[in-house]
Amino acid sequence: MGLRPLAVSLHTQYRMKPLVCLLTAVLLAQPLFAAKGTIGVSLLTLQNPFFKVIGDSLTAEAAKSGYEAVVLSADQDVGRQSNQVKDFIVKKVAAIVLSPCDSKGIVPVIQEANAAGIPVFTVDVPCNEPGVQIVTQVATDNFGGGKEAGKAMIEALGGRGGKIGVLDLKQVESCILRVKGFKEVIDAHNASAGAAKIEIVSELDGGGAKDKGYKVAEDMLQAFPDLVGLFAINDPSALGARGALEKAGKADKVVIIGFDGQPEGKQAIKDGKIYADPIQFPDQMGVEVVKAFLRYSKGEDLPPQMLIPTKLYRQADGVADPELK
Repeated sequence: MGLRPLAVSLHTQYRMKPLVCLLTAVLLAQPLFAAKGTIGVSLLTLQNPFFKVIGDSLTAEAAKSGYEAVVLSADQDVGRQSNQVKDFIVKKVAAIVLSPCDSKGIVPVIQEANAAGIPVFTVDVPCNEPGVQIVTQVATDNFGGGKEAGKAMIEALGGRGGKIGVLDLKQVESCILRVKGFKEVIDAHNASAGAAKIEIVSELDGGGAKDKGYKVAEDMLQAFPDLVGLFAINDPSALGARGALEKAGKADKVVIIGFDGQPEGKQAIKDGKIYADPIQFPDQMGVEVVKAFLRYSKGEDLPPQMLIPTKLYRQADGVADPELK
């Protein structure tokens, strides 16, 4: 009599063992972030490798702390971006990270996120408009980077003055800051005694893209055939401008200063096609915005912006860069 319950107990244990193993395997297979939530991310455009690096580094850093990052491309369309944010709000994400396509146009939907109690962070492109609550902005020091670009232009011209053009992107706040910093340095140079004047004769929207940068630079060259320099607010537009110079047979007469430090831009600097870039660190931006969210989640007060300095990258840096051909 005393042995029978033991036999049933052992039989039951052996039957249960595979089930326990199966349940354990299923639980282990579940993503760790499921318990914590999702960070909704809408970036300016994932066609630009710079923003892809931000998205990838943000995703990896979020996963370390148990969060899923859903990274979407707004494709430089504020309407699309607004719809993406509305969807994040419906899904009650833990936080929203934006690089706004239009810092003014995105205001209403940020206000919706604020009303829903979802913290909003911006990365690379700020939204400094009144009436919105942004926890913090994680970005390159774009104004400081623009100043570095101005210094690079003066250096590249080697004491010469002349006419230069700017390929800008006025609807994006970070690019406005780059041009502002650039102009401040050029203006200071022109105000110094005995300096050869550098005159900005044309400012056109290069779209932040290679094809539009090509067209805009072509237009500038036709209007001002004696241009000596071009400043482009990112590498794609700088590379497009380089194509226009080559087509016009003026590649050795006009210096180009870019901005970003994307692999293709760095290669062009090494090859002497672009003089220099103030380079950004998008991988750091992705990491820092997640860290900012985690600090906020613990109740910490954050500064309104967290800026990452640029570094001027010249041909000598390209030659020493092991990642380039």
